[in-house]
Amino acid sequence: MFVKDVMVQNQVGLHARPATFFIQKANEFKSSLWIEKEERRVNAKSLLGILSLGIVGGTQIRIIADGSDEQTAVESLVELVESGFAEDNR
Repeated sequence: MFVKDVMVQNQVGLHARPATFFIQKANEFKSSLWIEKEERRVNAKSLLGILSLGIVGGTQIRIIADGSDEQTAVESLVELVESGFAEDNR
């Protein structure tokens, strides 16, 4: 299991469009992936799960992976979040 905390950089947070980019990236990996905000944990490959967390800009989230490519998966998703979900960084 590999875990890393990251601050959501973009002002609007993980609304539908950036959440879709996040899920597309998450689905590139074999590992099981989760996003945790405070005490809630959701599947990082689920749009409804991510949207249900109501993540806004400036929120600290934890990305958790478990599987064969867990470290690569987490680092890649952290990089995406830190980029502010710039479309050219997909």
